[in-house]
Amino acid sequence: MDWDDLRVFLAVARTESLSAAGKRLKIDPATVGRRVARLEAATQTRLFVKSQQGYGLTEEGARLIPHAEEAERATASAVESLSGPSGLTGLIRLGAPDGCANYLLPQVLTRICQANPGLEVQLVALPRVFNLSKREADMAIGVSRPETGRLTVQKLTDYRLHLAASRDYLARHPVGGTEDLIHHAFVGYIPDLIFDKELDYLTEIGAPPVTYSSNSVSVQLNFLRQGAGLGVVHDFALPAAPDLVRVLPDRISLQRAFWLMRHADDGRVERLSRFAEALIRESRAEMARLELVAARGVRS
Repeated sequence: MDWDDLRVFLAVARTESLSAAGKRLKIDPATVGRRVARLEAATQTRLFVKSQQGYGLTEEGARLIPHAEEAERATASAVESLSGPSGLTGLIRLGAPDGCANYLLPQVLTRICQANPGLEVQLVALPRVFNLSKREADMAIGVSRPETGRLTVQKLTDYRLHLAASRDYLARHPVGGTEDLIHHAFVGYIPDLIFDKELDYLTEIGAPPVTYSSNSVSVQLNFLRQGAGLGVVHDFALPAAPDLVRVLPDRISLQRAFWLMRHADDGRVERLSRFAEALIRESRAEMARLELVAARGVRS
């Protein structure tokens, strides 16, 4: 059985599409189809069923998945052993919520890649949970610890959030205390697009319904910078928006954590383990730096 055909098989299984698999592997869809057909002929087994939703695994195809993934890990380990332990190399795809991806990870990943010139990192920012079983990413960061799935989970870092607004907004609409919040406009998530209960900040602090909403942390931050109202902001994002200040920090303060998740079978891949160690170490150091900067701009 040809490993290259197994590699194509895994890509189709994970993307459920010949064209998406081709983009991931950088080959044309017709070649992907031929490789799948060659593997089916070699195994004398139908591996996929095509439907309007895409390419779904047959029962036989599902049984092949763990064996193909074992071959994938063995190949990765072989490449790693040849490159040596001196530095991280190759491509790693990391999925993360957009706030983390925009305001924490660029600094962290830049330092890691500068220390490992042979390393390439793809940072995918999406306001949802990543599907590691389908290999949307090699590892992913979440805002709550998963309770199900075959995953290896490590705490990446704790972080804090506070109520914030622009200086211009506060000059026009002073906030005397928590009892005043009902009279203010709020910026936050679109209620029916909150994909994790840990993101429902405004309900937790007893804020009124949002006036301005987005599923993107960056868009919310820009609403606040325009003086739209009050909103709950990650402390680590505040240094990127110096025109925003914290509001009632002694009375309204939230704490959350980011969790680093990997497929359980990847625990034996030394390259990913070393990258995870560097990611955790650098993220905690950068978080401490950013939160210190944010604290210096506290509004009493």
